[in-house]
Amino acid sequence: MASTSDIRNGLCIKYNNDIYKIIEFLHVKPGKGPAFVRTKLKSLTNGKVLDNTFSAGHKIDEVRVETHTFQYLYAEGDDFHFMNNESFEQITLNKNVLDNPDLLKEGTNVMIQINAETEAPLSVDMPASIILEVTYAEPGVKGNTATNATKSATVETGASVNVPLFINEGDKIKIDTATGSYMERVKE
Repeated sequence: MASTSDIRNGLCIKYNNDIYKIIEFLHVKPGKGPAFVRTKLKSLTNGKVLDNTFSAGHKIDEVRVETHTFQYLYAEGDDFHFMNNESFEQITLNKNVLDNPDLLKEGTNVMIQINAETEAPLSVDMPASIILEVTYAEPGVKGNTATNATKSATVETGASVNVPLFINEGDKIKIDTATGSYMERVKE
C-alpha cells in the first residue's frame, strides 16, 4: 500500500473499482487546515478523466506495472496492432486506450504498460514528439498575417494539425503527441 507521498505522474492505482493512471498532481499545503493532493486521473478502461482530491497520508492501492517497448504495426478499424520488440508477440488494443491514435505512424515505437498480475495492457505512452510529412495544406495568402496566423494541414497519418502559413505540402513537421499541436518544421 502506498500513500499520497508516493503519487507521481504515470502511477497506476486502483480507485472506485477501476484502474486509473495519474496524469497530473499537485501537493497543496494551505495556511489553514490539513495538506492534500489534487490529482487528475484517467481511467484505463474507458478513457474518462476525473479530478480527485486525496487528503495527506491517504492510503492508495498501487497497481504493479511492467513497461515494454512495442512497435506499432497497423490499424484495422478501431483495433491497433502492436508487436513486442523483445519477444515478437503481437497484441491488439482498442482505439480508446490510445491518447492520440491519429498521430501513430507505422513502425513507431511506443511504451505499453502492462498489469503485472493480469497481463492486461493498461496504457500506451507515445514518444514526446513525432515527425510526419504534410500531405495537404492550403496555400498561405500573403498579407493576412496580422498576428500568428495558422492554417489547417493534413499529415501522412490522416490527422489534421494547425500549422503556420509558411508550411507547404511535402514539408516534414514535428508534432507534440500530448497535445497534437505543431512544434517546428524539420529540415532534412
